Amino acid sequence: MDPKNRKRRRMFILALLVVGVIAATGAYAFWTLSGTGSGTAQTGTANDLTVNQTSTVTGLYPGGPAQGLSGNFDNPNANAVIVSNVAAVVTGTSAGAACDASNFAIGGASTIGGGGTVPSGNGQGSWSGLTLRLLETGVNQNACKNVTVNISYTAS
Repeated sequence: MDPKNRKRRRMFILALLVVGVIAATGAYAFWTLSGTGSGTAQTGTANDLTVNQTSTVTGLYPGGPAQGLSGNFDNPNANAVIVSNVAAVVTGTSAGAACDASNFAIGGASTIGGGGTVPSGNGQGSWSGLTLRLLETGVNQNACKNVTVNISYTAS
């Protein structure tokens, strides 16, 4: 074959390839589409923890030393939860008005074990740092002998 014909033939094949690439690119651009859509997601719910007192407090007397309160949690959720604080308040006593909550004081600041992470399940995690004491009121507190002190706990 003549070298000039060979060169023309190569140029012709090259031109066909370039046209093919341009045509393919143009077809791709022509068929490129866009669209829209929507979807939904739903959040779950969480159940409240139960704060348990595991410490035993006995022998309180007017003006005596504060005694430590501590405990753990019942976490009914499927996953761990974070607790940053446990607060406590005396809600009353077994003596009723004769020895009411004003005779007692909660002190201290709570500390939550495990960095505040409470795993799922009962008796999980820990808290401590709060105290309870029987105040000296300056009046007869015989009604406060041998009473049960009711304490309400709140986790947050």
